[in-house]
Amino acid sequence: MSENIGKITGVNGNLLKVEFEKPVIQNEVAYARVGSSDLKLKAEVIRVRGNSAELQVFEDTVGLKVGDSVEFTGSLLSVELGPGLLTQVFDGLQNPLPALAEQCGFFLQRGTYLDPLPRSTKWAYTPVAKVGDTVIAGDTLGTVPEGMFEHRIMTPFNLRGKWTVDSVKEAGEYTVDEIIATLKDDKGNTRECKIMQVWPVKMPIKCYAERLRPTESMASKMRTIDTFFPVAKGGTFCVPGPFGAGKTVLQQIMSRHAEVDIVIIAACGERAGEVVETLREFPELTDPRTGKSLMERTLIICNTSSMPVAAREASVYTGVTLAEYYRQMGLDVLLLADSTSRWAQALREMSGRLEEIPGEEAFPAYLESVIASFYERGGAVRLNDGTIGTVTIGGTVSPAGGNFEEPVTQATLKVVGAFHGLSRARSDARRYPAIDPLDSWSKYPSVVDAEKVAKARRVLRDGAEVGQMMKVVGEEGTSIDDFILYLKSEYIDATYLQQNAFNETDAANSVERQEYVFSKLLNLLETKMKFKDKGAARSFFQQLTQTCRDWNNSEFQSDEFNKIEEQMTKVLVEVSDYAE
Repeated sequence: MSENIGKITGVNGNLLKVEFEKPVIQNEVAYARVGSSDLKLKAEVIRVRGNSAELQVFEDTVGLKVGDSVEFTGSLLSVELGPGLLTQVFDGLQNPLPALAEQCGFFLQRGTYLDPLPRSTKWAYTPVAKVGDTVIAGDTLGTVPEGMFEHRIMTPFNLRGKWTVDSVKEAGEYTVDEIIATLKDDKGNTRECKIMQVWPVKMPIKCYAERLRPTESMASKMRTIDTFFPVAKGGTFCVPGPFGAGKTVLQQIMSRHAEVDIVIIAACGERAGEVVETLREFPELTDPRTGKSLMERTLIICNTSSMPVAAREASVYTGVTLAEYYRQMGLDVLLLADSTSRWAQALREMSGRLEEIPGEEAFPAYLESVIASFYERGGAVRLNDGTIGTVTIGGTVSPAGGNFEEPVTQATLKVVGAFHGLSRARSDARRYPAIDPLDSWSKYPSVVDAEKVAKARRVLRDGAEVGQMMKVVGEEGTSIDDFILYLKSEYIDATYLQQNAFNETDAANSVERQEYVFSKLLNLLETKMKFKDKGAARSFFQQLTQTCRDWNNSEFQSDEFNKIEEQMTKVLVEVSDYAE
């Protein structure tokens, strides 16, 4: 039992006001006891004033009352890091949900907390460090095979200065809480190292030699993203859009095809139906890279909108801490947070209960700094051994009514490197993905030459202006040249910006294919065409669009692919202004 016991003096929803005698610290974990029962509810200190602290409880607070005791642990809100994380489904507090379901049934019981990493599983440990080696925080002591990866067992991340390896366990099978090495510093202090280590979720892991500028493109295999609005490995991006515009689907497609090693999905307050769909489908999906289940390199943090509101914040930080851990192994990690708006709403609710001065739309005044600190934990780093590891963070935003001017979207736009804005009009028109090519942007380099992309975007923009004009003056009031420009922009949209996620070939396009196809597309855009009337122009582009869709569905550089390309080249010459 803890020696630091406080008493509840106020209960406001999931916010507790507690008086204490011994010191407590910010973000310390505490357990509130319900009456005289054995039921203890996990909580976190979020504000300290004198001898009074305010705590947010991660569970339903029914039954808690003034006078109930609170046990302060002296430890920060932390996660366990070690082999056995992959393929798991955790809640925001890193409780393994399958194990919870076995113990509690369909309805999870309050106050039930399980070990995130199984204590009985033995791992085949191979030492790398030798007695006498000098190590610092984050250096590799040994490795453990975890699925397709060599899981590095590292020195504790909170080491200060240089230490000498004093003893090392020989190769063998060990559990996560067994000591595999001991370290000693020049003052004679010793430190025991286990396969598993614990780290506070709100403290970034910074055991690397250098932080790098993200430059290498992360191929998502989606043409709209890779060509027009790219994301770099170690970069950040956001996907705002109205409900039903395809945010979750876009993230799931990206998690399957993106060229990264580890995928972490943090469902921080999404609707339970969408999360259940993810949990059911991911084990059935085949990983295109390995041919095995996609779950073998995936980790899911599940906190739905029906779960306690305070756990939404915990799920975001749990996800990014696990991502940083795998980055320390020199791996490329993709963290997808869905949706950060729910997390911001949780912050707003807690801020209101704390009686803080509200900002715009009652969100806390520090909303921007909190969102920025989350996205800043992404990035590319050079580790102590020279290898490169990256964490790419992508967050969806669900603005009410699709209004991108609301505070959460605007605060996110200030810190991310790419903006993939989803459009209600495009989703209603069944244009997938519904990323608006006129509103979206990216600060990262494309897989295609920047000047070529600029030419295509100019055609899209000018064609959209002609389309708006035609809604006013009609088709008959538009010149043939403007009409052809409009048809070219629609052709780009229908054949390059849209992808058929149900077709295995079109669902994922390699960088080489995108570069090749885009060069042909640009050739068409720059070709001056001649038609006898607008009907002939429309008919030509309709046929060309269908032919190009067949081209998209054919294997790259296959006989069918080359045959369709020859056919498209031939018809393009026939309508060329130069083919007199």
